[in-house]
Amino acid sequence: MSGVAHRHRVEAPEAKLRLDRFLALRHPEVSRSRLAALVKAGAVRVDGAVCRKPSEPLCEGMDVQVVIPELVEERLEPEAIALEVIHEDDDLLVLNKPAGLVVHPGAGVRQGTLAAALLYRDPGLAGIGGAGRCGLVHRLDRGTSGLMVVARNDQAHRRLSAAFRRREVEKVYDAVVWGRPREAEGEIERPIGRDPRNRVKMAVDVPRGRHALSRYRVREEVPGFALVAVRILTGRTHQVRVHLAAIGHPLVGDATYGGERSRSVVDPLRRKAVRTLGRPALHARRLAFTHPTTGRRLAFVCAWPEDLEALWTALGGRPNR
Repeated sequence: MSGVAHRHRVEAPEAKLRLDRFLALRHPEVSRSRLAALVKAGAVRVDGAVCRKPSEPLCEGMDVQVVIPELVEERLEPEAIALEVIHEDDDLLVLNKPAGLVVHPGAGVRQGTLAAALLYRDPGLAGIGGAGRCGLVHRLDRGTSGLMVVARNDQAHRRLSAAFRRREVEKVYDAVVWGRPREAEGEIERPIGRDPRNRVKMAVDVPRGRHALSRYRVREEVPGFALVAVRILTGRTHQVRVHLAAIGHPLVGDATYGGERSRSVVDPLRRKAVRTLGRPALHARRLAFTHPTTGRRLAFVCAWPEDLEALWTALGGRPNR
């Protein structure tokens, strides 16, 4: 079978995962159903032997090889979308993703993505990291703003991806939440998985949930709200949103995990600020990692976008973050 070959080593947190689930985590740009079909078609080898069973459990240290054919219908067209690039060199670039920009094409979203914008800016990114990835190493939710790193060649992509898997990348988010956590700082260590009652949501403490660890610190508080810095030690889907909601302090503007709470705000200006945000109050403020070629430690900090600045000052917080 022709296509792009990928090779992965099963890490300790991934042990006991089904083969199709493991592949879905390593290749979020490919649907799980398609990956399962590739397994059944003999496109996947585990420790050198063809495995045709999507439910095959994996063990730490196993070698998994998969060949993913490129689909003509998934061809990504470049689009002239403005990007704020904070750093750029021969191996990578760091950018500030605006809220509202989807990272990859997916169900219901075929145009206006970060991947298409990257391809327009640098056609050489085509195929880096796999079809349609354009060098993207990680992702942010559509409603989340802030820092992302993009690899400009395959070697950089492999090394950065490995650094993310080994938890060597420092990712710190700012979140505006309802209420104030009881402790000024602490850890949230609760497994995250698909919500069995609502498959579009994630939840804590569910069957087959994956280990998830977040550390938080309250940076500032105003009546009814708090500004919390969260460092995620694992990279689970919606991790910051799910973990903060699990301790009773969901993000302002998070309709999925926070619900409608603006009615509890008496002051009309504060209530308006909450209702008009239109997205979870979450910003990837700090990103630090080791350069994949030079070995030098890089750290970046990104200022808040205007909508979060306006929200926090309207709630009574200090401006100019």
